[in-house]
Amino acid sequence: MKKIILLFALAVVAFGCKKDDDGGDPTPQNVSVDFKFSQNWGGAPVTQADFNSSIYTNAAGNFVTISKLRYLISRISLHKADGSSVDFTEYQLVDLTDPTTLNLSPALTATTGDYTGISFVYGFNEADNISGAYPDLNAANWNWPSMLGGGYHFMQMEGSFDDTNGAPQPYAYHNGTARVSPDVFEQNFISFDFNQNFTITGDATIEIKMDISEWYKNPLTWDLNDRSVDLMMNYLAQKDMQRNGASVFSIGAIVQ
Repeated sequence: MKKIILLFALAVVAFGCKKDDDGGDPTPQNVSVDFKFSQNWGGAPVTQADFNSSIYTNAAGNFVTISKLRYLISRISLHKADGSSVDFTEYQLVDLTDPTTLNLSPALTATTGDYTGISFVYGFNEADNISGAYPDLNAANWNWPSMLGGGYHFMQMEGSFDDTNGAPQPYAYHNGTARVSPDVFEQNFISFDFNQNFTITGDATIEIKMDISEWYKNPLTWDLNDRSVDLMMNYLAQKDMQRNGASVFSIGAIVQ
């Protein structure tokens, strides 16, 4: 009897080894991928609890508080090692005053396996940025004025800063389509494409991080004493926001 049991055990082991040798990777499984949006100032977390109380110093030396921060992310994609992509159709209006907007759970599932990158659009690209097309954004007063090119805002950041005399002044750092001249506009969204190798083995949450301080320092040092309000119709201000925005986002933790 012991001999029979031993032979059976050896057969099971041999079968398992043969499956590994012949089959290689396991069959991909469908899993959920969620996205978490977090904000920081040079690495220090920023939440609604910091609004109107925490004081930050930007690259120009301005003492800054934040009272509003909303921004739009769209066209998130995961890029697989085999060259295919998982393209999520949802967009997300992140609003720090609404905790439910800090997470996105797309309807589309991904598959387990190896991935080589993550991409998304800050704002809407030209194909998506259609005036009045999104009832939820209309209800959120997210529209960009038609005289400035229409469509939607990409970001609203507001608060106060101390001017050169130490007196508090308001700022409204609003970003969207750039108006060159009457009836001439330039798209102003930013496409991000992060090369990052990772493996999805089950349901996952991917963090997309915004470093707010980068809006003020890279590559242009932004002094709020020079440009703080009436920026939506300022072409150069809108293009400089686009330039500085290129270093604002990064990929954080991938939790499974």
